[in-house]
Amino acid sequence: MAESTLFDEKTLHKLEQLALVASQVRAGAIKGERRSTKRGTSIEFADYRNYTRGDDLRRVDWNIFARLERPFIKLLEEEEDLAVHLLLDASASMDWPRDPGAPSAAHKFTFARRLLAGLGYIALVSGDRLSVRALGGPAPQQWGPGRGRGRILEVLGMVEEFQTGGETALSVSLRAYALRGGRPGLCIVISDLFSSDGYADGLTALLGRGHEIALLHVLSPDEVNPPLAGDLRLVDVETASGQDVSVDDSMRDLYRRRLVAWRESIQAYCAARGVHYVPVETSVPWEEVILYQLRRLGVVR
Repeated sequence: MAESTLFDEKTLHKLEQLALVASQVRAGAIKGERRSTKRGTSIEFADYRNYTRGDDLRRVDWNIFARLERPFIKLLEEEEDLAVHLLLDASASMDWPRDPGAPSAAHKFTFARRLLAGLGYIALVSGDRLSVRALGGPAPQQWGPGRGRGRILEVLGMVEEFQTGGETALSVSLRAYALRGGRPGLCIVISDLFSSDGYADGLTALLGRGHEIALLHVLSPDEVNPPLAGDLRLVDVETASGQDVSVDDSMRDLYRRRLVAWRESIQAYCAARGVHYVPVETSVPWEEVILYQLRRLGVVR
């Protein structure tokens, strides 16, 4: 495979054996490569049940009948595909930090694109039906739906070209996707949640459509612990509106308490609705989010 600027072959190898899991989503539309809780027609044995009138005699296990003199039907695993939707916030606030001296790995949009590309890679390798969309940004940016290993480079190339820009009304964008995004499945939203219209209505619309949701809340270290002091004018990078503030120790403490309260309110909202919530800081390696945090929540196995 040609080298990607998002990650290297060594990282791809770590993701190779993983699969995305949705325990709350109804069955796929076509046969795929993942095992279902349903019984079907694969070659993998699942269980036996008693024969009942009308059953296909070809499914009777005659070896069991010879030993027990009772007919049993052999049940096989069903295999089905999963619809995977990856939604990336591409608003201007994701283009942070903008300090040229800051580590590139800590840049929110770079970090988020790597997460998205890694999750997309897992989906395509597993034979899932993948859709990718950037919410907002300077122009429409989307890929899919599509499936198959042969489309991995196509997806990676597309994600590398994603750009940020402008203001994204996150709830409006999520509601629109719920209406037109296609078959319900596992929907993973990656965002800093800096949106004037919030996130709750959008997530509710996705849940109402039948999606299982994982919300990856991405912040940079300087947004968690801002290295600011003195009299400053803070400017919103999306709306250009400004606010004069005096930052001292008490102001920084107040900011941190409100940040903790904000994250806890999101956690509570998500827990009440069965949404997987993952607060993430870009100071951690992005692959740890997939290999450890999403695994711990059962979204990846």
